[in-house]
Amino acid sequence: MTTQLPRVLVAGATGYLGGFVVRELAKRGCFVRALARSPDKLEPFTDEINEVVTGEVTQPTTLTGCCHGIDVVFSSVGITRQQGKLTWKDVDYQGNLNLLAEAKRANVRKFVYVSAIDGPKLTHLDIVKAHEDFVAALAASGLEYTVLRPTGYFSDLTEVYQMARKGRVYLFGDGKSRINPIHGADLAVACADAIDDERRAIDVGGPEALTWREIAALAFEVQGKPVKISTVPLWVMTVVIFVTRIFNRHTAELLSFFTTMGTRDVLGPSTGTHTLAAHYRKLEAAR
Repeated sequence: MTTQLPRVLVAGATGYLGGFVVRELAKRGCFVRALARSPDKLEPFTDEINEVVTGEVTQPTTLTGCCHGIDVVFSSVGITRQQGKLTWKDVDYQGNLNLLAEAKRANVRKFVYVSAIDGPKLTHLDIVKAHEDFVAALAASGLEYTVLRPTGYFSDLTEVYQMARKGRVYLFGDGKSRINPIHGADLAVACADAIDDERRAIDVGGPEALTWREIAALAFEVQGKPVKISTVPLWVMTVVIFVTRIFNRHTAELLSFFTTMGTRDVLGPSTGTHTLAAHYRKLEAAR
């Protein structure tokens, strides 16, 4: 007797993680339906996607029927850069809440969602609060669910590579805090595994823990440049965030988030095989 593979809706398929999740699910033989605001951005995944549904999570009427016949909804929907007047509450919370409502109407079996490690301890940050408010709604929904809590994406650390390319890397605090970031492909494996995992929350990190100083040095080394690191005292960032908030709350909250995550240890259970050095070498080769 064979077990039928789940039919999965991937929301956020055009994002960094979503694309890797699409490929991992397809590799496992799952039926994959991708929900996207701009379907043309799914072109690189044409062979891995069975169906495409056009919809915008902040507009509930566009989601009607998107979960019909689906067993599992996976969502990594969220914003970093501001999109018009949309906020984290509009997208990360309300957008996912709209998708959850559609999942419930379609009698979906499970909802897999991606938040952030230590999320419940960081709700003073707007971006994290939006995620955790949705997690609370998900927990109260009555659906089976699993929340993935990654430490940080390799894609986020591309900024360190870019600073090194310009000749100097700026770090918050003393740069001695550690993080074990994870590649999208490795995280996608954990996301796919979560479909059959009964745990409600899963922390996940990459295979190696590095200090921010080590990350910066790695970015210089890959580019064959001398290491030049400057540290920005926390009191300076406090002033910068305060002033920035007067003119642009979204940017101020991003600065607050990155300052917080860059000055505390951000470590999760080690998994995967992709290294940051290899990621940086790939960026260098693509120049």
